[in-house]
Amino acid sequence: MGSFDRHVHPDEPDRPDRRDAAADRLSPPRETEAQLAERLGLSGLTRAAAYESLYAKAHAQDAPFRERLAREEREEREESAQRRESLTESADSPSPPDPPDPPDPPKEKPERNLEATRSYWTEVPRFLAFWGNHQERWPEIRRYKADRPIRPERSTETAESLKEMFQAEPTISDNVKDIAKNNARRGWLEGFEFRLKGENRLVEKVAESLETSSPDAATREIVQQIPDAIRYTFCLRSADYTAGCKDIAERLKGSGNEMYYSKNFWADPEYKGINTRWVTPQGQRFEVQFHTRESFHAKHHVTHGAYERLRNPLTSSGERVELSAFQREVSSWIPIPSDVTQIPDYKKEGF
Repeated sequence: MGSFDRHVHPDEPDRPDRRDAAADRLSPPRETEAQLAERLGLSGLTRAAAYESLYAKAHAQDAPFRERLAREEREEREESAQRRESLTESADSPSPPDPPDPPDPPKEKPERNLEATRSYWTEVPRFLAFWGNHQERWPEIRRYKADRPIRPERSTETAESLKEMFQAEPTISDNVKDIAKNNARRGWLEGFEFRLKGENRLVEKVAESLETSSPDAATREIVQQIPDAIRYTFCLRSADYTAGCKDIAERLKGSGNEMYYSKNFWADPEYKGINTRWVTPQGQRFEVQFHTRESFHAKHHVTHGAYERLRNPLTSSGERVELSAFQREVSSWIPIPSDVTQIPDYKKEGF
């Protein structure tokens, strides 16, 4: 088995079925990154206007992250105080008291100094403003999904296979929750309530496999091999990220799971994070993603709509250029954890 490693996007957008006819006819000269950012408003959008109009929305989205950070800081101060008390009680002679901890920063206070040091979080209102403008200029094209009914002789088998998968999930989830509770770098779970892919989508995936790539395969095998039917996301603070990913991976291995695929996306210009795929001793596959606060927020709250449109083959080539530019701009503000390139890609032969 390989070491902990990096993935070609598991759901990398397919090429569009047709190219944008207008774009083909005009064949405009290729824009530079700077020209494109300027035209789309990514670099020139007024920060003050965006901040005032979208602060409330961004502030509500960011609240869980700020609350978690404040809670962790309080816990660290309490642990530090307990250690100091223990040392003081066991010491032969009294020592001068430590200076008091600084007061907690005021909570829920908006940052109004727009010229302060810029970071990913100061740019979130600008990102959301751009995305709102994009949606107005490019109405979404809904992809028609043909109904793929499973053949009657396979229907019962599919239902039984999905039932087995759903029954396997609680054991995997208990193990993952235990790791979240006990890992050495305080990694926590995000989006746990979305750990199961929807049943309708799973049935559709089975039907697609039976129709195309695996017409003779057993339905149970198809269900077990869906890599993200069961999926989890660990978040870590940037300073703990690299060591934390390795620690959590070792704990998953120690529970009997095998990692068969990993992709490090931290060098990718449009997406940041590490995606891994695992298999239990019983053969059930599941996915684990590793993020920082910023990379998870970007994926879940900022660029998800762009990602979904890029996956849609009906999205025009002209819009794709803007969507990719948007994702690059957002990703460029995400801090890269130190030594993260030490986590290589990995793919086990036969998977």
